[in-house]
Amino acid sequence: MAPHGAGNGRSGAYEPFTADELLLLRGAGRVRVWNRHDRLMREGGPPDSVVLVISGLAKITAESDNGYTSVLALRGPGELVGELSCLDGTVRSATVTALERLEGVVIGAEAFQRVLSLHATLTLAVLRSVIARLRHSDGLRAEHGARTAAAMLARVLLETAVRHGVGVPEPPGAIEVRMNQQELAGAAGISRESVVRCLRALQSSGLVSTSRGRTLVLDLQGMRLRSQE
Repeated sequence: MAPHGAGNGRSGAYEPFTADELLLLRGAGRVRVWNRHDRLMREGGPPDSVVLVISGLAKITAESDNGYTSVLALRGPGELVGELSCLDGTVRSATVTALERLEGVVIGAEAFQRVLSLHATLTLAVLRSVIARLRHSDGLRAEHGARTAAAMLARVLLETAVRHGVGVPEPPGAIEVRMNQQELAGAAGISRESVVRCLRALQSSGLVSTSRGRTLVLDLQGMRLRSQE
């Protein structure tokens, strides 16, 4: 997956598909816009469509039996959401919610399967994307018992800043992570209280700046080192 400049201030947005593959996906569906907090898909819902994100950011969440909400992933420009359910015909395993204004291409399940059957290179690209996500999830699960809460939060902040962060003019080099404390807790697998405590420590170390629900990552290299502790 090669990095690309998305032209929207993202610091490290990327696309798992080539330009030609994106054209195939765009041609198979219709453009739609969602506002912040709108749900693109709901956990337990029917596997009736796939969405190719054109602009904006979405979070993927799942509810546990005790009511805890886990943030499984973020999806940005050039990425698909909902493809697994459309491929195996099962109900949605997670909810997809727009974190900001989001534009995407809605592709019906049958149309998605049809375009994959006609284009082997696109099918392989989708498979590689899914495999990369599974490897990433396996890596996170393996680290949960071995890393401290501070290291897990640092990893979430680092990965989110690099892949989906938004550059800001001041201070120079700072990257905004558009996730609130509850979302950070769900992504890191720690409590919100731990997030508050760890953010204070990171701020004291000069790695982040927080104010009014806004989190800026100031030092990517320092955050990378903290995530490995």
